[in-house]
Amino acid sequence: MEIVVLCVGDAMKEAQFYRRQEGNLRCSLCPHHCCIKDGHAGLCGGRKAIGERLYSINYGKISGIQIDPIEKKPLFHFMPGSHTLSIGSFGCNLNCEFCQNHHIAAGTPQTIEMSPADVVKEAINYSVPSISYTYNEPIIFYEFVRDTAQLAKKVGIKNILITNGFIEEQPLKELLPYIDAMNIDLKTFNDKTYMKFCGGHIEPVKRTIKIAEKSCHIEITTLVVTKMNDNVEEIGDLSHWLSEVNPLIPLHLTRYFPRNRYTEPATELCKLKTIKREAEKFLEYVYLGNV
Repeated sequence: MEIVVLCVGDAMKEAQFYRRQEGNLRCSLCPHHCCIKDGHAGLCGGRKAIGERLYSINYGKISGIQIDPIEKKPLFHFMPGSHTLSIGSFGCNLNCEFCQNHHIAAGTPQTIEMSPADVVKEAINYSVPSISYTYNEPIIFYEFVRDTAQLAKKVGIKNILITNGFIEEQPLKELLPYIDAMNIDLKTFNDKTYMKFCGGHIEPVKRTIKIAEKSCHIEITTLVVTKMNDNVEEIGDLSHWLSEVNPLIPLHLTRYFPRNRYTEPATELCKLKTIKREAEKFLEYVYLGNV
C-alpha cells in the first residue's frame, strides 16, 4: 500500500524554540542547545540559521510515506490490528553508530513536499485511524509534526510519535496534548555508552518517558546491540527502572543487525532470549523484535 513518489522541494518554516545569543542563534528544542552561526545548521541537520531567524528546513519535506500495521512501529497495546499512515522527513539529533535509518537520519534523501493538510487528507483517503511520525527523528521536524497533529486531532485521527525522546521539557509538554501514543527508543542504560555510541545523554530520555507516561500511551524499544548493551545486568537495570515508572509499560527488545558504522555481528538469539527473561522479572509485557 505504498504511496511514494519522490522529488526535491524547498519548503521551510521558522523554528519555534530558539533565542539570539552573541550574534548567533541558540536552539532550545533539544538538550544539545546548538549555537548556530548564520548560514549553518545545527547538529541535527534540520534547523538552520538564516539571517536573524532559525528555520526548520525540513518542514513539509517528506522522505517516506506509506501505510503500515501499527505493530510495526512497534506498538502492541495501542489500537492493535489497525493500520497507520507513516511519514518521515530527514535529520536526527543523535548520531548512533548502529543507526538503522542513517540514509535519512544523517543523509540528504529525496523528498516530496506536503502540507499538514495534505498528510491528514491522505489518512482520510486511505481510511487509517492514525498518523505515525517516524523513519527519521520526528523531534527534528517538530513544527510540521505539531501542525499536522493539531489538524489530525480535529478530525478524530490519532497521532503517534516514534522518537528517541531526546527533547527539552518545554517543547515536549507543548506537543503532548496532540499526541496519543509514543514509542520511545531507550538506547542503553549507561550514560557513557549513550555519549560514546549515540552522541547524547540518558537523563533527558528518562525525563521524556516519565512525562509522556502521564499524558499518553507509551511503549519502549531497546535495540540490543552486540558488545554495546547486550548484557543481562544492564537490561535488568533498565527494566527495573522502567518498572518503577510503570510496570505495565511494554518493552520491545529488538535484535540488532550491522548497519551504518557499526559492524559487530547480529545479536545472538540465545542471548536475546536470556535478556528477555531478565526483563520479565520486572515488567509485565516484554517482546522480542527482528527475530
